[in-house]
Amino acid sequence: MDNGAEEQKERQPLREQFREMAEAVSATVRQIHDFGEAVAYAVDLCGGRGGCRLAISGCEEKLSRAADGLCRIKDEKIIAAAGLSEKRYRELERSCANQGFTCLRSGLRSHLEGIDIGFTVADLAIAETGTVVLDCPGEDLRLSTMICEYHVCVVNQSRIVKDAFAAEARLKEFMSRAPGYTAFITGASRTADIERVLALGVHGPLEVHLLILED
Repeated sequence: MDNGAEEQKERQPLREQFREMAEAVSATVRQIHDFGEAVAYAVDLCGGRGGCRLAISGCEEKLSRAADGLCRIKDEKIIAAAGLSEKRYRELERSCANQGFTCLRSGLRSHLEGIDIGFTVADLAIAETGTVVLDCPGEDLRLSTMICEYHVCVVNQSRIVKDAFAAEARLKEFMSRAPGYTAFITGASRTADIERVLALGVHGPLEVHLLILED
């Protein structure tokens, strides 16, 4: 067995633990083999499930002319990918253009009414809790994960660690670059403040999709 195969075998228990814990908090987890699969997944999700950013209650009913006008604002579909490298962003942008979607990496403050897909790459993942960690030095990357309907996050298998203690060195590195912002994301946004009924997507994405990339 070569070194690469041995490393993959050693990482497998962490990968499976991460998958189990992430799915327990309502995340969707898939295994992928290359970045192109991640791009295809995000674009397909945007085409099939990107929804009305306004999310008006009662859209299935006959609306007033003013309300109907608001619904028509959402004619385009948008994928925000602020944190990608230039090469990866261009790959995603081309795929979006082929489908007639808009791809953004900056200026997201002008889209606070919401975007369909936030597309990111995790800096770390914590197996114990099914958490992805993103070092977010810029506002646009933070907004990519917060104002979207669906968050798609690529997780390199080599960056999955056992617990927060195993992530200590990397976390110190992130936090040493002030001003900084480190996001810990565990499952979809949720709250039970309203009559103690669990509701998803209230303060952020309705769904989180984690794509484990073999590396």
